Parts: sequence; structure tokens; C-alpha cells
Amino acid sequence: MKLQTTLTTVLALATGAAEARDPAQDERELLKVEAALCRAFETGDVATLRKSLDARFTLTDSKGTVTDLEQNLAEVAKKDPVYEVFRNHHQKIRLYGDAAVVTGITTLKGHSGKTQFEGDFQFTDTWVYRDGQWKLAASHATRLSK
Repeated sequence: MKLQTTLTTVLALATGAAEARDPAQDERELLKVEAALCRAFETGDVATLRKSLDARFTLTDSKGTVTDLEQNLAEVAKKDPVYEVFRNHHQKIRLYGDAAVVTGITTLKGHSGKTQFEGDFQFTDTWVYRDGQWKLAASHATRLSK
């Protein structure tokens, strides 16, 4: 009976701690991590990507191709494509406890080999809060027509 009471107390405290997070602070943190990820893609910063992407991360790109964490890290490490601009804007955040959905537009400009590219992409990012930080679990991008 004492063990059950102790477990109930621990669960109540853990639940209370999760609920005690400030939604405004969560939104600020999410925007900060989103911006850091954009900079990481732009500068080829694999360490920041590894830190901020969930181990089971998936990206569905504008052509419908689904890639995992390691595939994305390898692409950034080989520096192809090269991004001159990688910026998110018009972001909206919806919080769901330890999960969040961020939508917005990513503006890209750069090159892959000798092929130049630029465009705007509607994105949906799914985030999870783990071990005291937000991790990007999944992302989907759709090219917007000009």
C-alpha cells in the first residue's frame, strides 16, 4: 500500500510538472529552435541538427520523398544542396502538452551542384518535448506556386 501511495505521489508530481510549463515560454523556445535549425541547414551544422532532431525524425519533401534522420544529416554533411537562404516565417504554433505543431513558410535559395533553386514552401513541423527540450519529430514541405 505504501508503494502504491508513493507511485501515485510521484505520478502526480510528474504530471503537475509537465502542466506547469508556460505555454508562452514553449512558443518562444519552439521559435528559437526552429530558427536554429534553419541556420544549421544554411551553415551545414550537423551537430545542431543532431541535437534538435528526434532520433526517429522523418522529412517528407515537396516531391513526396520520405527521409530519416541519418539521410538528412548525411545530406547536410556533404553540403549538397548549399543554402544561401533558409528562413521560416509566418509561423503559427499549436501546443498539445508535450507535443506541438508549427506551420509556416520556409523561403529557400541555393544550389545543388550547378543547378540554382529558390522558392517558398508551406511546412508543417511536429515537435515533441523530451528530456527538457523540444525535438523535431517530423516535417513536411509543399512547394508554393509563384
